[in-house]
Amino acid sequence: MNKIWLILPLALLSTVPHAQQAKSRLGIVNVQQAVKALPESKAYLELNAKVAADLNTRQKALQDLSAKAAATRSAADRQALAKAQQAYASARDSYATRIDAAFKPLASKLNAAVTKAAKTNGYTIVFDEQVAAQTSLVVYANESATNLTPAVIKNLK
Repeated sequence: MNKIWLILPLALLSTVPHAQQAKSRLGIVNVQQAVKALPESKAYLELNAKVAADLNTRQKALQDLSAKAAATRSAADRQALAKAQQAYASARDSYATRIDAAFKPLASKLNAAVTKAAKTNGYTIVFDEQVAAQTSLVVYANESATNLTPAVIKNLK
């Protein structure tokens, strides 16, 4: 009976799934840098810059209207602020649709380049560097060991 107690732990260890023992490699890609490397990205980048400038101007106007409405507390100023907020939201949504449409053809080429670089270099998961940083999804990454951006850019050319 004592021999069974000695063999049982060894038997249990041999049943550990091998998939859990495989090493996964995580990579990061600076998507914005890769998009800039695409030859056909000029129109998308120009649209993005134009949208950012317009939305920043509208945001500044909203802040000015908000300060004025808070100071005067008049119904006309509050109504002007509400109207400006609606116009800003409408413009933002319209721009988002246009930007998504402009990015769609670039996304398929970019995704293919990322997939090729990841498979070639043995990565199992690849994150967008900016999104991972903004969401705190990745707290630390050794740039020299995880950055696939140069390989992706090479695949795009």
